[in-house]
Amino acid sequence: MRYYLIAGEPSGDLHGSNLMKGIAAEDPEAEFRFWGGDLMAGVGGADNLAKHYRQTSFFGIAQVLRNLKTIFGQIAECREDIARFRPDVLILIDYPSFNMRIAKWAHSQGIRVFYYIAPKVWAWKEFRVKGIRRYVERLYIIFPFEREYFAGKGIKAVFCGNPLVDAISDRMEKLPPREEFIRENGLDGRPKVALLAGSRRSEIRENLPDMVALASRFPQYEFIVTGVSWIERSAYDAIIGDSGVRYVCDKTYETLAVAEAAVVTSGTATLETALINVPEMVLYHVPKIYEIIRPYVLKVPYISLVNLNLGREAVREIVSSHFDVGEAAGELSSILKGGSRRERMLGDFAELRGIIGGEGASARFAKDIVGQLRNNPER
Repeated sequence: MRYYLIAGEPSGDLHGSNLMKGIAAEDPEAEFRFWGGDLMAGVGGADNLAKHYRQTSFFGIAQVLRNLKTIFGQIAECREDIARFRPDVLILIDYPSFNMRIAKWAHSQGIRVFYYIAPKVWAWKEFRVKGIRRYVERLYIIFPFEREYFAGKGIKAVFCGNPLVDAISDRMEKLPPREEFIRENGLDGRPKVALLAGSRRSEIRENLPDMVALASRFPQYEFIVTGVSWIERSAYDAIIGDSGVRYVCDKTYETLAVAEAAVVTSGTATLETALINVPEMVLYHVPKIYEIIRPYVLKVPYISLVNLNLGREAVREIVSSHFDVGEAAGELSSILKGGSRRERMLGDFAELRGIIGGEGASARFAKDIVGQLRNNPER
């Protein structure tokens, strides 16, 4: 069968590549065409990569507005490429601003649409639920709490686990020894605290100064910010200055593996940190206006995926326009070794792993996808 997949970000490329491996195992005759990245190209062949996510990633309202002509051109290009390929199924991977538009068009063309890693409509932009219900034949979710949410919207969602578990397991097996990582990155002998300040310039600009201020309260620890390669080093250095906070690039898992605790912004990083079993706190600096409008724009009580899946604040969330370094220092102290909340948090993480499910999620999702196509070929 013929499979067309669309991923527009690095995480989508990762999960898309693992899903493709699972599909190929279930369907040895599988033919792939896709928008994604190097990982998906490694599975489906570079010649079948229609567009790399580096050309399609636009973050923030200003960047989107500046590139509207490019974005609409890419949507048209994608439609044409799908039509030429004539897939048995279109598999959309997260990336909702782009993918929901493609879903509507594909549905009108009689192309079967499966959505893998549902948009986070339970948090914001709930209007997309109507489009999912109308244009998506099968919706795959990766958080168990989403089942009840989508059922309440008249959508039967399929949960087979979380592919992040597979990705983490694969990466952790390949990490260098602790001593090697410390030596190669010029780190010292103090215990480590990881700083995950975000993956967008706006997040670095807003969150990293607070994290650096927090680090100054703990001279006995070495704080390490995990940079990303698509943001220039100078953006970090301008904030770090001579604070002593260290910088490493594209080595988040390696840094977490040697860390005693972590300070994290939000999003998937909170779940990754918990699954790696590193006690954490969430620190997110927001504009004053956000504190006023939050009840109206955010539909869930937490911003951490750890707390959302557990249904309680297991991880402390400090989300404020006014950073209280003393409050943050007290929270960090409580989750470092010997801290009052550390063991309880590790117990919460064990519960979380049970809720999320074990390894093999990508293969289970792939089996369901191929089974649906084989058992219902005319739908």
